[in-house]
Amino acid sequence: MATQSELVRVPPSSIHSFVTSIFQAAGVPPEHASLIADSLTLADLRGVDTHGVNRVPVYLQRVKAGVLDPSPQLSFVSKSPVMAVLDAKNTFGFVAANLAVSKAVEMAKIYGVGICAVKDSGHFGMAATYLLKAIENEMGAMVFTNASRSMPAWGSKEALLGTSPFAVGLPGKNGDHWTLDMSPSVVARGKIRKAARRGEPIPEGWALDAEGRHTTDAAAALNGGVVLPIGGPKGSGIAMMMDIFGGLLTGASFAGNVQDQYKVLDKKHGVGHWFMVFKPDMFLDSMDEYYDRMETLMKTVRESEKAAGVDRIYTPGEIEFIKEKENREKGVAFTKGEIDALHKTAAEWGCDAKLVS
Repeated sequence: MATQSELVRVPPSSIHSFVTSIFQAAGVPPEHASLIADSLTLADLRGVDTHGVNRVPVYLQRVKAGVLDPSPQLSFVSKSPVMAVLDAKNTFGFVAANLAVSKAVEMAKIYGVGICAVKDSGHFGMAATYLLKAIENEMGAMVFTNASRSMPAWGSKEALLGTSPFAVGLPGKNGDHWTLDMSPSVVARGKIRKAARRGEPIPEGWALDAEGRHTTDAAAALNGGVVLPIGGPKGSGIAMMMDIFGGLLTGASFAGNVQDQYKVLDKKHGVGHWFMVFKPDMFLDSMDEYYDRMETLMKTVRESEKAAGVDRIYTPGEIEFIKEKENREKGVAFTKGEIDALHKTAAEWGCDAKLVS
């Protein structure tokens, strides 16, 4: 495990500039490259580094293989005044998701709610990215997506369901927002990949190996193994719900047919997303009343009686908010090996951008 002295702190401006440059070098239009950079930088800032800039090489690998279109022409088909669908044409999930949330916000401002479905998309990174985009417009949001096989249905040992995030967000007074972004698995599969990349063990109970045995070996968990559902049948049920909303209802791949972006380079990813954006004060008299009620809930939860050994009670998204503030001041920590790998990828695409501390 890398020590603090071995970590390099990189300011968010450098991360954003690096990501924008490398994706433009890969043929992504400047506006879309910036959207991708926004998402990856935000994930690293919030401490969700499993969905940050270290994923750049795999996205570009799919561009190189011809299964991810860096610059398609995209347009929505309206199904009703409050419902629209976007065929992402196998481009970056970041781009499709940002467009879909913006469209849903536009509808919600007029009608109180907006729902956008996305089909034939790619991995869209950290789900909370799109919650925060809605929250910036004083809207609440629900964000669903499906994913490739990595987790068994309860009672099975076969990797069939994805570790698809379940995400809901609501604005809070003075920036004290509530953002729940959780995987239906015990842990995000990206954390196992991170451990494997750094040569670190994983905790007991995260995953099974190819033989169905509990393992602390990250590589064994990735090579034919499965990550386990949280809460047994409960996590399995939530994963199925994500596949229904993200895949079945949108027209995207589903039922185990979303392709693994790390392993399958001759087929489209086939991911589907589903976004609902809504005005949080629709059933109340005003936004002021809504904010007061949300503040009451947040305060009540945080000030509830603590269990033994607990110093502080956090609400969903609060830890990430604290981490983001810290990283904006100090910079995001990377190992030298991670930086070298990213610089190598940039050079392969004829890009001389660097992550500068």
